[in-house]
Amino acid sequence: MHIVCYTFTVPAPATQQAYSREEVRRRLGVSKRQLGSWEKQNLLSSGGSSGDSFSFSDIVALRTLVGLRKSKVSAVQIRKAILAMRKHLREGENPLTELKIYSQGKKLEVQFGGQKMEPISGQLLLNFDAAEITKLLSFPGQTEGASAASRALKARREAENWFEKGLDLEQTGAPIEEVIAAYLKASEIDPTSAGALVNLGTVYFNAKDWKEAERYYRKAVEVDPEYALAHFNLGNLYDERGDRPAALDHYIAAIRIHPRYADAHYNIALLYQSLGQPLKAVRHWTAYLTMDPGSAWAAIARRELARIKETAILRGPQQG
Repeated sequence: MHIVCYTFTVPAPATQQAYSREEVRRRLGVSKRQLGSWEKQNLLSSGGSSGDSFSFSDIVALRTLVGLRKSKVSAVQIRKAILAMRKHLREGENPLTELKIYSQGKKLEVQFGGQKMEPISGQLLLNFDAAEITKLLSFPGQTEGASAASRALKARREAENWFEKGLDLEQTGAPIEEVIAAYLKASEIDPTSAGALVNLGTVYFNAKDWKEAERYYRKAVEVDPEYALAHFNLGNLYDERGDRPAALDHYIAAIRIHPRYADAHYNIALLYQSLGQPLKAVRHWTAYLTMDPGSAWAAIARRELARIKETAILRGPQQG
């Protein structure tokens, strides 16, 4: 079977260079909609791009994504693998730049330390050839098990197709009913599809239907308690409804799972500041700025840090 590999050994520039959004799209031939979708699905490096600028490592990661999509590897499969592999790397490392990720047909495979690794579980695999696999399947009772596994795989792929259809419908501005129907179909076929549940929640969130949004976000957390995006979106929902303690709980859960979740640090800092806890706010503003130093949001973070510092200086002599 033909194997297409995507490894990039282009040396990084001596100085950290920032690339504009338009320059990145032009170089890689990526549409605005596609780039936005990858960012929304958290497929870039930890913390993502810095506003409208991208680092060299972001470009390497994006090249890998472009190559995998050209080989017809599904967006769902890529997203699940990346989120899973991040758990097996050191903090701040990006699977798209640290590991050898390639497609065998439409299947995603990973090499780690010269050995093949199952991308979702992180388990190292033995390289059986086709003859060995046939021998294994020839043992009594294996045929029935293989048939059940085949049906499960078929159902999962069908669910992924419906999920991708939902993404496409959203990106092309289709009627909301069609978008919801596609994500619902994905979640019915595969009840463990946390991505479909989160996107359903977001559709209802954007429609300001807080009750339904909460219902689907909570389902996503039940299906995958370690899904940082589901916790982050629940935090946004409770923040929007004025329930600050609940919002804070879920934002903190998001950074516990994904310590370099820049947007979560930003929102936590805002909450702590509004709750009159400036020292805690400072810690998260500072963390945010280490991950996103160049965006318009970073300018707000610096302004708020300066405001806290100024307030502390003014209060100091009075307290003394």
